[in-house]
Amino acid sequence: MSATQGNHAAGDNRRLLVKLSIVASLMFGFGYALVPFYKQVCIALGLNSLEPVAVAGTENTQVDYARDITIEFDANAHNLPWHFRAMQNHISVHPGELTTVEYEVVNPTSATVTGQAVPSYGPQLAGQYFSKLECFCFSKQTFAPGEKRRMQVVFLIDPKLPADVHTITLSYTFFEVAGMGGKT
Repeated sequence: MSATQGNHAAGDNRRLLVKLSIVASLMFGFGYALVPFYKQVCIALGLNSLEPVAVAGTENTQVDYARDITIEFDANAHNLPWHFRAMQNHISVHPGELTTVEYEVVNPTSATVTGQAVPSYGPQLAGQYFSKLECFCFSKQTFAPGEKRRMQVVFLIDPKLPADVHTITLSYTFFEVAGMGGKT
């Protein structure tokens, strides 16, 4: 191979290296530019986006804002020495609206006691329209001596509640669970 051919091949290799470097740089820049473009396409189409998408009509249409229902709370402990009360006497809710209320229980005794809360409704037909999503009444509650605890009830009233019902009383009665802790 002559010196001219070697210089010519070296020049060709340098030009090829420059061209490949430019192509690689353009490909990297194009890939880098695709990230915000892809993000905007996903947001516009609502596809797998981490960004919140405001879509008209996505608010909860189940809530009947034209009606107010008064919910009254009652709390009783049947043959239990507990102090059991609702943190609020009553509230006003719209049918379909998710609502959270709290009850408080205190076991003032020196013994561990287990109880189970049983709900009742007034008027009785309101129970069909009262949906509890979270409630201390779903399971037995064991209280250590002197324990004080607040417990939640998360519920909603079905908008199909008859229009003539304006007030619902939610009453809980705690009963001792036999064999699950004695009283002193």
